[in-house]
Amino acid sequence: MKKMTNKIPFVLSILFLISCGNHDVKNTPSTNNVANNEPPQLTYTITNQFSHDTSTYTEGLEFNNNTLYESGGQYGTSKLVTIDLKTGKSTKSTPLDKKYFGEGITILNNKIYQMTWKEKTCFQYDAKTFTKLKEFTYDGEGWGMTNNGKQLINSDGSNNLYFRDPETFKLLSIVGVMDNNGPVANINELEYINGYILANIWQSDIIIKIDPESGKVIGKADFSNTKEKYFPQYADKAEVLNGIAYDNATKRLFITGKYWPMIFEVKGLTEK
Repeated sequence: MKKMTNKIPFVLSILFLISCGNHDVKNTPSTNNVANNEPPQLTYTITNQFSHDTSTYTEGLEFNNNTLYESGGQYGTSKLVTIDLKTGKSTKSTPLDKKYFGEGITILNNKIYQMTWKEKTCFQYDAKTFTKLKEFTYDGEGWGMTNNGKQLINSDGSNNLYFRDPETFKLLSIVGVMDNNGPVANINELEYINGYILANIWQSDIIIKIDPESGKVIGKADFSNTKEKYFPQYADKAEVLNGIAYDNATKRLFITGKYWPMIFEVKGLTEK
């Protein structure tokens, strides 16, 4: 299923809102899903907030070697940037050609991989210099991207996770993501953490936790709070929740959204 937010004009923004502040804000999960064999609702806590560039249509977020990387989408404004988390300002940026729509990113072996939406092209860059090293081609669309330390993993808006060789981008295997209701479509931004994958579900306010070996959804986190309550001045512009990054060194998880004014630090979703 194809993305349509700002890619097909008639789709409206979905409200994705997160409790924020310099104090902890907790989400309390429901226990009613046990009898229905639904994935458990995950408890999370918003512990901090940081400024985010509201001109960026976030498609990918990645933390590596004390640096936050972001891929921005939209034709004509797609880019790859590094961000100073304290200020929210870009410290390094490289634009994509106007014919490309930037999508998910991941970093493996000091190389950045950045997918594109419909252009069937993945760029490989040097992580320090942003020098372009290679270009790969693939079938279908590019949405989210992560890696497990050995293989690249990407999504395409279906319920599938695609495992690829980082040297050739060759497709190695496919795992279908399922919950108690069947296939889970619209899998978007991905982040591999502690043997599991966190994934944004496009056009919903849910982040799911996936066992990448079986494809089973083992938990869900609901971020459906009122956007107008926490950044009302951006209510008309801020769009869907999208962007998950994990700092392995400090064990911090970060999330944001398209045109959001904030990046949020979250606890409670990364434990095994």
